Amino acid sequence: MGSESMKPLTKLVDTSLQNSLEEEIMSNETWSHLISQKKMAVGIVDLSNPEKVRFARINGNYMMYAASLPKIAILLSAMDAIEKGELVETQEVKKDMRLMISKSDNAASTRMIDRVGYAKIESVMTDPKYAFYDEENGGGLWVGKRYGGGGDTNREPLKHLSHAASVTQVCRFYYLLANGQLVNEKRSKQMLNIMENPELHHKFVNTLDIIAPTARLFRKSGSWKTFHSDSILVWGKESNRRYILVALVDDPDGEQIIRNLVKPVEKVLKKPEI
Repeated sequence: MGSESMKPLTKLVDTSLQNSLEEEIMSNETWSHLISQKKMAVGIVDLSNPEKVRFARINGNYMMYAASLPKIAILLSAMDAIEKGELVETQEVKKDMRLMISKSDNAASTRMIDRVGYAKIESVMTDPKYAFYDEENGGGLWVGKRYGGGGDTNREPLKHLSHAASVTQVCRFYYLLANGQLVNEKRSKQMLNIMENPELHHKFVNTLDIIAPTARLFRKSGSWKTFHSDSILVWGKESNRRYILVALVDDPDGEQIIRNLVKPVEKVLKKPEI
């Protein structure tokens, strides 16, 4: 998809997809309850037709603690720093970026945070070019604490969360990434390479391994206590299985809930448009 024809994702909310998603999610009593309590948020982007990208979300701008999912913010900030000559792309840096994403390695993530610094992460997230953290719209993606003990913190201003996300902002991250719009096309491809073939096979990936074993998967997840999150770009061999899916859940059973979301969401995506 050419960047010239790209519309902002928030302008691509599709009524038909939105209604189908709400109907499907709300038909599950547990999910419906969590949604109403603001303890669950879901976002989907249908990429099956590049000429007609469709977006739908529930609790889209509701920012939650997202554990390791916001490590994608560190990845983008590091790539931006490398591109601008603020960080040298050594073998150690490359290795840490992959470990941070594919295995969600906390030590590697903390080394990356220390290399780029909180101020850089904040400036990239709030950069008007991206606006992945937008105070006017509920916040979004943020990393303001190391993954592990010690060190200073730089919590986000709205809820004072250390590792935050909202499904709309994470969907936007993947949408821009898939279109080569993060830093530039070369760096976007590099990030996609780092995010492909996740080495943790839980949540979304657990289900997709079974139902779509040949699809290409680009993902980042997170879990801490009752907070479970996952985000994925699914690129199937056939164009009817191409989408972005993001879920944030605050529930002890969150991992299983996220695992169980894939099939209902695929059902929604495959529904003929009304």
